[in-house]
Amino acid sequence: MRSLPENRTRVLDAVKSMLRKLIPSRYYPQAEQIYNHLRGLMYLGFRFACPCCKGHFRKYLPFGVTPNVQCPRCCSHNRHRLLQLYLRSKTIFFKDNLKVLDIAPTQFFQEMCKSLPNIDYLSADISSPLAMLRMDITTIPLFDNRFDCIICYHVLEHVLDDQKAMSELFRVLKPGGWAILQSPVDHNRDKTFEDPSIVSPDERERLFGQNDHVRIYGIDYKYRLEKAGFLVKVDNYVQELGESAIEKYGLLRDEEIYFCTKPK
Repeated sequence: MRSLPENRTRVLDAVKSMLRKLIPSRYYPQAEQIYNHLRGLMYLGFRFACPCCKGHFRKYLPFGVTPNVQCPRCCSHNRHRLLQLYLRSKTIFFKDNLKVLDIAPTQFFQEMCKSLPNIDYLSADISSPLAMLRMDITTIPLFDNRFDCIICYHVLEHVLDDQKAMSELFRVLKPGGWAILQSPVDHNRDKTFEDPSIVSPDERERLFGQNDHVRIYGIDYKYRLEKAGFLVKVDNYVQELGESAIEKYGLLRDEEIYFCTKPK
C-alpha cells in the first residue's frame, strides 16, 4: 500500500500533466517551480540534506530504477550536489568576480548563478529552453579567452565529436582559468568505448547505458582532456567528505571531479 505522501505525489503528477496541456509552453518553468516546491513540502524530513536548495528531506526520489537520487524540491541529482559542495569548499566560485559559461544548465544552478553578484553568467545549450544562448558546443560562437570558469557537467558523453568540443571549451577559457568538465567514467575500462556507426537509440541504450549517449568513457578520459590542452587534476573529493556526508547528501562514492585549467 502506498504511503500518503506518495499518493499525493501521484495526484500532483496528474495535475502537472493536465496543466502542461492547458498552459502555454512559455509558462512551463514557473509552473515547474510551483510543482517542485509543493512536492518538496511532502517529503520534508531529516535523513537527507540538499546543498543545492538547502532543503531537508526524509528521502530523495528515484531516478529510473535507482533509489534516492533526485531532490524532490530542486530536482538536483547526486552529481549536482557533489558539484555544489565542491565549488563551495574547493574553489573561488563564490568569492571572486568570474565570467562563467555553463553548458546545459539546470534551473536551480542557473538561478543561483544569476543571483550571485560576483558572477557574470552565461548559459548555453544546443536545445534546452533554459539556455541563454543556443549553440553547438563543437562550434562555440564566442571569442577566444573570454571566461574565467566553465561548467560542463555530464555533456561530453552526448557529443559525437567530443575532441572538437573540448578544444572549443579550451579556446574560450582564459589563460589561468579553470573548468569542471565532468562525464560519467567507467573505472573498469582503460579505454573509452565509442562507435559512431551506432545510431539506433535502442542500441545506444544497450551499449552506452543511455539512448542519447554516444560513448562510455574509460580512465583515458583524463588524457582526452589533456589532448585538448588542459592541465587536469582528478580530484577524489567525495572521499574527503566521509561516509556520513556521502549518505546525507546521497552522493556516489566513486565519482571523481575533473578539475581542468588552461596554462597561463
